[in-house]
Amino acid sequence: MIGYVTVGSNDMAKARDYYDALLGSIGARRLMEFPDDWGGFTMWGTDWGKPGIAVTTPYNKQAAVPGNGNMAAIVMDSRAKVDAFYAKALELGGTDEGAPGVRGEEGNRAFYGAYFRDPEGNKFCAFRIGPAEPNA
Repeated sequence: MIGYVTVGSNDMAKARDYYDALLGSIGARRLMEFPDDWGGFTMWGTDWGKPGIAVTTPYNKQAAVPGNGNMAAIVMDSRAKVDAFYAKALELGGTDEGAPGVRGEEGNRAFYGAYFRDPEGNKFCAFRIGPAEPNA
């Protein structure tokens, strides 16, 4: 249902470097990029038919600020990938908002998530739903 999520940036060069490295670590690439004088809108994804993440300077030319209560969640197919993605986000300058772990109970519908903010304060979650993988 969701095509893409957009977050704001005050420094598109830094944002592009951050997201190239972070989203590149899960196979995403730049699918669309507009010039900086058009806001620098840049979208990453793994395929045009799948949801993506975009970064841009605000259309109204005001400062980009993170929303209070806003968050984008990125699904992973293993807990190890959640851990690696979270670690990469912090390594690249993101900040911790909740280390990887199960929220609730283990089982077929266990929610394993990790929360972080990008360098400009936009909040994300990497998650997997389901039991721990064998030998994990």
